[in-house]
Amino acid sequence: MPCEPGRTSARERFGRADILFADPVPPHPMLDGLDEIGRGEYSIVLAKGDGERVLKVVSSPADHFYYTAEDRPAGPHFPRVFADHGVIGRASTGNLLHLIEMEHLYPIEAGSPASAAAEALAAAYWAACRRWADVGADMGRMALFDLVKTPPVGVTGSLFDGLRALADFIETYQVMPDILSEGNLLVRPDGTLVFSDPVFLG
Repeated sequence: MPCEPGRTSARERFGRADILFADPVPPHPMLDGLDEIGRGEYSIVLAKGDGERVLKVVSSPADHFYYTAEDRPAGPHFPRVFADHGVIGRASTGNLLHLIEMEHLYPIEAGSPASAAAEALAAAYWAACRRWADVGADMGRMALFDLVKTPPVGVTGSLFDGLRALADFIETYQVMPDILSEGNLLVRPDGTLVFSDPVFLG
């Protein structure tokens, strides 16, 4: 579960940063020769080389819903997806591998406004997880709804609208939230905080 304690910052302490997708980059003409720049629990990210777009191999159906569903969350705090290049293989878990072309997002710079917002979200989410610990697998979803009901200080305007849209998506698709792990909140070059990969199947 993404509410289990670990190490240093709120996101590192309580996220799933140590769990990485173990499969190699699958052979594919669009991926051959590209540099791998990131890896999550269910995905691999490769740079296209233009600094603006990446190719993301996703093995989780939750990720695929999040990036391609017609009713996926939209707005400034959600990733821009340019193309779904379809199924390119199967993971060792048995899940299909989908290839998504999306905008290149970047790690959050310490001390930035995005960092403060991400830390506030993570700390409030973790506190809510603890309050809902007795509901088991639904803990994360209930915690996220708590954040929508009582957002942390600094989570206002379009960021709050994004949080509410994320909660609606999670309820509709019955997936689990993860806004704690490194890489699940990133930024654009202009500093906009983006919910880059905030869902999983559990």
